[in-house]
Amino acid sequence: MTTIVLGSQFGDEGKGKLVDILCASAKLCARCAGGNNAGHTIVANGITYDFHILPSGLVNPKCINFIGEGVVVHVPSFFKELETLQQKGLNTEGRIYISDRAHIVFDLHQLVDGLEEVELGTKAVGTTKKGIGPCYSTKAARTGIQMGEIFRKESFERRLRNMASSYQKRYGDLLKYSVDEELKKFDEYREQLRPFVRDGVVFMHEAQQRPDPGILVEGANALMLDISYGTYPYVTSSNTSLGGVSTGLAINFRSHLPEVIGVVKAYTTRVGAGPLPTELNDSVGEELQSRGREFGVTTGRKRRTGWLDLQIVKYSAMINCYTALNLTKIDVLDSFQEIKVAVGYKVDGELLNGFPADLELLNRAEIVYETLPGWNTTTTGTTSWEKLPENARKYVQFIEDFLGGEVKCKYIGTGKSQPSSNLDYS
Repeated sequence: MTTIVLGSQFGDEGKGKLVDILCASAKLCARCAGGNNAGHTIVANGITYDFHILPSGLVNPKCINFIGEGVVVHVPSFFKELETLQQKGLNTEGRIYISDRAHIVFDLHQLVDGLEEVELGTKAVGTTKKGIGPCYSTKAARTGIQMGEIFRKESFERRLRNMASSYQKRYGDLLKYSVDEELKKFDEYREQLRPFVRDGVVFMHEAQQRPDPGILVEGANALMLDISYGTYPYVTSSNTSLGGVSTGLAINFRSHLPEVIGVVKAYTTRVGAGPLPTELNDSVGEELQSRGREFGVTTGRKRRTGWLDLQIVKYSAMINCYTALNLTKIDVLDSFQEIKVAVGYKVDGELLNGFPADLELLNRAEIVYETLPGWNTTTTGTTSWEKLPENARKYVQFIEDFLGGEVKCKYIGTGKSQPSSNLDYS
């Protein structure tokens, strides 16, 4: 069985928590896209772990973890994160591998990321400046460097010098970078990396040949940040949708028809610039931010907040073909007398069908809301469907009905710490 966990909104929905729960029975946990611009916080056995580039399956001592072809890897951050986990008592030896086809994020990419944002001025995307976009750019331009090339020293050095020369011509003295210093670092990393790097296609093929492969795919970011389907250009630089799984991992969809779980936060948040149709710049938004502890794991930035936007979730479901949903942070809504939910967009008095690619059209849209009664009582730690307040159950059912009734909320998040964090009423 292959289970895929994907974000359905703008990221930070709580995917890592679900992955933590599911990886208890997983044999292999894999990442397929993005880099260390993503972030999950997991609380297990009273210890808080922050994940950025590493798969969250490392919290399960019996789970093997894999960073796939579609991921871009900043090597210093990989080792730093690994060391931090080990210092907290996790034994990671022999449980984490990287595809030889994954591309390397260099310090050079990170410097260029900052310069590109400066160039954009008031239209800056609001990237994490982790070098993700420039790395995917060099990958697409065929000037990037794959992980496996680290072990061919002469070729590796030549290609990095060429990359640096190209950027130097563009930015001149604005680019403060020494290619010799970065090459010196990789002389140290070369042998350190050798035990981790594998032929990713063979690795995944062999994993899927086992009688019970138990594969768990951990999506990064979310659908609305997808390079093709998101709020372009305010997106990340990879395919964060279901399609990114097939390009970022050698998954055999024919023989391993997956369960695809869309993770939906009970309200909406976004980090950085770009559209957020239901955004609340008032005391309600501040309360959502405070109660939900809405600060980015990777950047520490405050997340913008708004009511749940079902137009976005429906659009996301059209693309990702969810078989089930995980509704998270429903407890954050416990104190509200009334709860609004966006159910459509109107432009010039007419309802839009779907989510517009044209952001100018989106900016003109009037948001259509349904107002639902709150439950005004705590749901934190609730472990059964029957124990949820009636209006909380109605809120869940409203979401399911809006999506056509075929995709159910299999898991519902009611708190920060697991195991009481997600109740399963499948």
